[in-house]
Amino acid sequence: MSGEAIKGTLLISDADFNRMVQFVQKHYGIDLRQKRQLIQSRLSNVIKSRGFEDFSQYTDYLLKSGTGDDINQLLSKLTTNYTYFMRETESFEYFIQNILPKLEQRHKRDKIFSIWSAGCSSGEEPYNITMYMMDHFGVKFSVWDSRILATDLSVEVLNKAQRAVYQLPDNIPPAWKQNYFIPAGGNRYQVGPSVRKNVIFRQFNLMDPIRFKRKFDVIFCRNVMIYFDMPTKTALIKRFYDATVPGGYLIISLSETLPPNSPYKRLTTSIFQK
Repeated sequence: MSGEAIKGTLLISDADFNRMVQFVQKHYGIDLRQKRQLIQSRLSNVIKSRGFEDFSQYTDYLLKSGTGDDINQLLSKLTTNYTYFMRETESFEYFIQNILPKLEQRHKRDKIFSIWSAGCSSGEEPYNITMYMMDHFGVKFSVWDSRILATDLSVEVLNKAQRAVYQLPDNIPPAWKQNYFIPAGGNRYQVGPSVRKNVIFRQFNLMDPIRFKRKFDVIFCRNVMIYFDMPTKTALIKRFYDATVPGGYLIISLSETLPPNSPYKRLTTSIFQK
C-alpha cells in the first residue's frame, strides 16, 4: 500500500502529492508545494473515514469523480479559516477616517456603496465593516445602500457566516455587544438582524473571472493571498484592479504585500488605491 500508516497518519507518494498540488493550484490557486506534512496529517482521517485505502485511491477519485462536497471538504481541511472580530483594527480605522468620508462625498447623490469582502471566511469581516459604518453614519445609515458582498470558496464557512453565531473577543466594544449582538447562550452571541441583512453571502472562486454587476469602491482581501504563489497573486490583483472603480481601494492584510509592478498606488501599509 502506497499510503503506509505511521501513528495513524497515511503517507502520500511523490506522484500523488504532485497530482494533488497541481490540481488544487490549477483550479483554486492555492499553493500546497510546501504543505506535504499538512496534507498527510489533515487528510488521513478523511481518507480512512471515506473508505479509501490510501492517498492514491483518494486522489484518483478526487481528480476523476470528486463532487462539489468532496472539494469543499478537501479545501476546508487544507486551509485555515481563522478570523475574528476587530482583526487588524488599523485597517478599519483608516477605512473609517480616510476612505469612508471620500466615498460619502462621492456617492452623496446615489447613496450607494459597493464593497466586497473577498475571502470572507466565517463572516466576521463583513459584519465588522457594517458595524463600523453604522457607527459612522448613526441614524443616517438607513438612507444608504451599503450592502456588502461577502464571498468565499468554502460552503462550510459560508454556512457558519450566515448563522452568525460567535464567541466574542474581549476587545469588542461594550456598545457593540449591546447594539449589534443578541445573546445566544453558552457565552455565544448572534449578530443582530440589522447587521446581518447588510451582508450578502455568495460562494465564489477567486480564480474565476470577476463579473459582478457593479465595480467596487472598496475590496477587502485580507489573509487570503498568503495561500497563492506569485503568478496567481499577480493575476488576481489584475482582476481586482479591473473590478475596482477609478479611485477605489484595495485593503489587504498588514502582513501581506502586493506583487512588484502592481497597478495600485500604495497609500499606507495594507491600503492601496486605483
